[in-house]
Amino acid sequence: MALIEVKVPDIGDFKDVAVIEVFVKSGDTIKVEQSLVTVESDKASMEIPSSHAGVLKELKVKLGDKINIGDLLAILDGVELAVAAAPVASAQAASAAPATASTVSAIAPATSSATAVSTSTSASTSAGVVALASGSAIAAPAHAPGGTTVGLPHASPSVRKFARELGVPLEEVKGTGNKERITQEDVQTFTKSVMSGATFTKAQNAKGGSGGDGAALGLIPWPKVDFAKFGPVERKEMGRIKKISGANLLRNAIMIPAVTNHDDADITDLEAFRVSTNKENEKSGIKVTMLAFLIKACVAALKKYPEFNSSLDGDALVYKNYWHIAFAADTPNGLMVPVIKDCDKKGVLQISQEMSELAKKARDGKLGPAEMTGATFTISSLGGIGGKYFTPIINAPEVAILGVCKSTMEPVWDGKAFQPRLMLPLSLTWDHRVIDGAAAARFNAYLGQILSDFRRVLL
Repeated sequence: MALIEVKVPDIGDFKDVAVIEVFVKSGDTIKVEQSLVTVESDKASMEIPSSHAGVLKELKVKLGDKINIGDLLAILDGVELAVAAAPVASAQAASAAPATASTVSAIAPATSSATAVSTSTSASTSAGVVALASGSAIAAPAHAPGGTTVGLPHASPSVRKFARELGVPLEEVKGTGNKERITQEDVQTFTKSVMSGATFTKAQNAKGGSGGDGAALGLIPWPKVDFAKFGPVERKEMGRIKKISGANLLRNAIMIPAVTNHDDADITDLEAFRVSTNKENEKSGIKVTMLAFLIKACVAALKKYPEFNSSLDGDALVYKNYWHIAFAADTPNGLMVPVIKDCDKKGVLQISQEMSELAKKARDGKLGPAEMTGATFTISSLGGIGGKYFTPIINAPEVAILGVCKSTMEPVWDGKAFQPRLMLPLSLTWDHRVIDGAAAARFNAYLGQILSDFRRVLL
């Protein structure tokens, strides 16, 4: 056995690249072409493989370190092996003799450029040829699915980065690519499955399912109680929709610094107009609801205060120049949120008709994914049930949601006397990272003005 130094190979025109992943630790048995670390520049990420096999005596870098070509990467206890360059390398490198010195440099996976390494297609060409001291050669892929590579998943650097950003444990994802390589689509499918409650990660199972016990947030454990000892009980599993919405609501409630403003809107005249409109259009079969007017009023308010129609993207705001309004629909299977697209281009009658059709689809369980995505703002209405005010939870990645309750007739002072007016309770919840209190108050006030005099939507 000999001590072998593994150095950073030629990684292209990159300097001071950061180590973002470390795959091995001292004492691990390393195979030829097994990835040791992943480095990342502002243009690409790439894995640095070992040029030799042996036992890792010492890893010379750690997470966050900046490295360059020729830097010492690791020291192995092992047999000296030389790695012939892949076909895309120069002919001189390909015909190089086996190394005889104990100090050698690792050869990077074969790619035409460093940028190409970051793509899953070029990652599949990273197999090299290991030339033994005796002159024989064997094919050695970067990650053999059946090999003992410290449990390293079979995936390209770009897919690893994608999974890391989503928090997906790659070792739990089943690859569908060539030789069971994990693709970006596999990561997306796994994420959707976890979000739907159809799949639990090992971490979730260790905590007793998707609910967890709060330990990850530094909370005391969730109380475990044998309810049966206090009286008769009946256990029913939650439906799929409630599981999905529950996970999303929990995430949104925890991650969004939400604030709620409560206000009242005078809809006396608007309600009279709505009733007369329904009488005039009785033969059409289209029943206009207050929610349809509210949707049009919200579009006008969103246009005046566009930050309410935006979404956070890192440190930037994405302002959407379309107005797709979602509304919460109560169904026997749980809460569903259909979306009416391009509300700015539709009249109240058309919105009422679409809303009726979508609500029926929701109750029948026939809503398609396209009919529940793309919303820029959501309205949650309890008008047909009752209540006064409530605090709706924002539907990420939106930044605000409007809750409305049942309107009631109340005495309102007009300066001379109390007059009976129909008042609609409004509860506006907003993301404090995007919106401040003054803007929220203005939005609610303007929305109330529109509802009290609907001619303002024409201005």
